[in-house]
Amino acid sequence: MTRKLKIVAVSGGLQRPSRTLALVEQLIEGLTDAVPADVRLIELGSLVPQFGGVVQRASLPAEVEAALKDVESADLLVVASPIYRGSYTGLFKHFFDLVHHESLIDVPVLLAATGGSDRHALAIDHQLRPLFSFFQAHTLPIGVYAIDKDFENYRVTSEPLRARIALAVERALPVLAQRGQRLAERLVREFA
Repeated sequence: MTRKLKIVAVSGGLQRPSRTLALVEQLIEGLTDAVPADVRLIELGSLVPQFGGVVQRASLPAEVEAALKDVESADLLVVASPIYRGSYTGLFKHFFDLVHHESLIDVPVLLAATGGSDRHALAIDHQLRPLFSFFQAHTLPIGVYAIDKDFENYRVTSEPLRARIALAVERALPVLAQRGQRLAERLVREFA
């Protein structure tokens, strides 16, 4: 018995259209071209009015709770945030503050970010990677950072960025294959 991998992507962009969302969609496309997967895309911009002022998870509306449960049950997370002043957005962090601290142990996480210039490129390693290390997640080695000039009309147009996306997907595949094998073995044990 096999099942598709569950890929959950979180786009931390707060507006639409969004370069961060465009980057996430390109990553999802690369991944789903390579492996069979069910995808859930969470756009924080549409959820912010529902959770921005909530402090306790028990006070969340059903739509936000469902998004958190999807994150917590993902086989692979793709997370991306715009970078402002050297870090991810506060609302991106607030969303992940609501995720159960033990739910992402060993979950592969593909990190991505967008910024206005190359000055923020290290935010993936200095901001996003430590956040997901707290969760004991398995952050994948290749992150994807994009700047404004990599897009035209909110579409990825840069060949170096396309190559980086392809490399991130290629490097994620062995981890996903191994995770898929472990999930299949667990399902066989559970239903045997």
